[in-house]
Amino acid sequence: MNIPLNFRQVEVLLAVADTGSTAAASRALNTSQPAVSLAISRCEEVFGQKLFIRIPGRGMELTPFGQHKLAQLRELEKQARWVLSGGEGTPEFLHLGVFSTLGPRHAPQLVRDFLKAHPNTEVRILEGDLQTLFDWLSEGRIDLALLYDFGIPSDFVIRPLAAAEPYALLPQGHRLAGRSSLHGEELAQEPVILVNLPHSRSYFLSLLQNASVPVRVAHETGSIEMLRSMVANGFGIGLLATDLPGDTCYDGSPVVRVPLAGHPPPHRIAIAHRGATLRRPVIQAFTAFTEAYFSSPTRAPSACGSKSAAS
Repeated sequence: MNIPLNFRQVEVLLAVADTGSTAAASRALNTSQPAVSLAISRCEEVFGQKLFIRIPGRGMELTPFGQHKLAQLRELEKQARWVLSGGEGTPEFLHLGVFSTLGPRHAPQLVRDFLKAHPNTEVRILEGDLQTLFDWLSEGRIDLALLYDFGIPSDFVIRPLAAAEPYALLPQGHRLAGRSSLHGEELAQEPVILVNLPHSRSYFLSLLQNASVPVRVAHETGSIEMLRSMVANGFGIGLLATDLPGDTCYDGSPVVRVPLAGHPPPHRIAIAHRGATLRRPVIQAFTAFTEAYFSSPTRAPSACGSKSAAS
């Protein structure tokens, strides 16, 4: 069978997609700009469709077909590098995307322990919100995503890992801080501080939707630590699901965690990937290791916090 493209042409396509222009791609690959343009034309001729469109002031952007095809080509490149790696001494690479509020709690320790068990591996961690992770998975920029299972597109494979129960975070001394649990009706009467990230905000607001009074959103932030500190300093109560050990903020102010009454639907921590990406052994190994990591009683979210532990 005659293969109409070579890996250099694939490399050019990936460079243009990553840099956003033929000029930047030519510099990155130490080749001429006409050679880059020629490689694009040849690939589009083979595929029979446009891969890129040129937008004035914004450079080269992938067409919908190009996004689909480039994701396949990224996986092809990784597979080829693995097949042609030259033996056991060559490290395997894995790109792990992590949800920005979940990653700091689990990703560094998870990756550290994995690298100890698989020393001939390199893992790159990339952080983003849920939509960014979905885009990166679709484009093949990451192999796996550690995230919460909110609106994950159906073309991804999802492996549930653990349930993270939502809870209220209050300043020490608050009139509700001594309670064993709190109802949404009680929380809705307080100024609320939310993490303002796609899907997260709507999830936490849904926990209060049956309250008889309108929810007062006092502040929103993209940072869990900012939320914790604002709660500790009296700006309102927080709603979170990420378990974080410790009951003080960066400035030393204390916070108190109180479970929500009525067993509201939990966050579900999951690892997601595109169907084709699980073929490489390093991805299979990391997926299995992650499942074992979250199944450990000492690492499961329910074991990481207590009533006085801020998360």
